[in-house]
Amino acid sequence: MPFARLAAATTPTAHIGLGLAAVGRPGYITLGREDDLPPSRSVEALRERTLELLDAAYALGVRYIDVARSYGRSEEFLADWLHARPDNRDVVIGSKWGYTYTADWRTDADAHEVKDHSVAAYDRQRAETAELLGDRLDLYQIHSVTPESPALTDKELHARLADLADQGVTVGLSVSGPEQAAAIRAALDVTVRGERLFRTVQATYNALETSAGPALAEAHDAGLTVLVKEAMANGRLAGPHAPAAVRAAAESVGLGCDAIALALVLRQPWTGVVLSGAATSVQLVSNLHATAVDLDAEHVDRLTELAEEPAAYWSTRAALPWH
Repeated sequence: MPFARLAAATTPTAHIGLGLAAVGRPGYITLGREDDLPPSRSVEALRERTLELLDAAYALGVRYIDVARSYGRSEEFLADWLHARPDNRDVVIGSKWGYTYTADWRTDADAHEVKDHSVAAYDRQRAETAELLGDRLDLYQIHSVTPESPALTDKELHARLADLADQGVTVGLSVSGPEQAAAIRAALDVTVRGERLFRTVQATYNALETSAGPALAEAHDAGLTVLVKEAMANGRLAGPHAPAAVRAAAESVGLGCDAIALALVLRQPWTGVVLSGAATSVQLVSNLHATAVDLDAEHVDRLTELAEEPAAYWSTRAALPWH
């Protein structure tokens, strides 16, 4: 499986991946993002920023890149980089289908993406991804599965995904919302021809939202690779927005709050890859300092106390503005 290459990697930073959600489109919900992007958010400006980030990430040892059909032109930008860097064959590429980008490169759109987990949506988006990424795609995930998603019960879709797995592409899912744990456990029960369908799960886990932890441990024990997204809670754990406990831990080790937030996730025994959502190379370097953080028990206890009720966390997230 492609993720074995990550497990065997000798650089600690190989276990931090780079997600392109924040730079593949002009609008996103990360706090402070309005200061992170170039003055022009044209397609070419964000393409240039993405290529710069990918070069920096590769040079620093990052070997997993995360994109999605709904992240604007993220797949296109990544394809450009792969074409320009043909020797970088050790990069593991994951994308997601199930949301369609609808903002038309605007930050003030009424809807930035539309969810559809149907077989028809899969067929359409799989073809779109294949056109851009070709044989470089290692992992294809269903985007933001919730317990009521038809993707958990649609046998025709499961057969399509099993066919994709037979072609050598790992099949996974990402989960979202206050019922992440229920969605993960339901996914563990999905089988095709007696074999478990999903081989990876990507979930939100951070100091403020820890509810999926036990289910992620179960997924890891069942043999799935666990990827963690939104480890900095869309900016709520970074810089001026960070709670006092995060700032205190950062001050004690002389690193940024972002490094503390990521380190808390990396120390979980079930974590395979934690994603950086950096929008600048400086942020990326700061994020990667997480691999050098050794949190003491006192700081871990204080960070653990930050956890919110899942419903409250996801309500706050839903209210974040698209910058």
